[in-house]
Amino acid sequence: MYYVALRFLKDPFEAEEAMQEAFIKAFMKLHQFTGDVTFGAWLKRIVINKSIDMLKAKKMNMVAINEQVMSTVEEQEDWSVADAVTVDEVKNAIEQLPEKYKYAVMLFLIEGYDHKEISEILGITAVASRTLVHRGKKQLQGLLKHVKNGTGY
Repeated sequence: MYYVALRFLKDPFEAEEAMQEAFIKAFMKLHQFTGDVTFGAWLKRIVINKSIDMLKAKKMNMVAINEQVMSTVEEQEDWSVADAVTVDEVKNAIEQLPEKYKYAVMLFLIEGYDHKEISEILGITAVASRTLVHRGKKQLQGLLKHVKNGTGY
């Protein structure tokens, strides 16, 4: 859970704090755990939410996107990168994305959440999640083309 928090907060001390606060919250809300998902998935969501709350508290700007523009964007189903690109290179490229795309892409590609879950975690609509992930993946592909061509970042 520490590494989940660290991926969002980028600071070991803040990640520890988020993890500890998430564990306290989970312990206090244990009676609300229904078993619909695994305990680990339930706890991970709490850690992610706490990490995002801490980012918001630091006045990280989660950019709102115009709803009408978002409704016209469709999800790109076939997204892939070159076989030579490593997971670490993808993670490094995600770090270079603008803030408004970084967290949605991280939740989608690294954490494996779907758009409904991302929308709940980030407090946006599912359409906004699809838009952020779609645009973020496009930028990510552009960054990763440089890796494939050997030019680095």
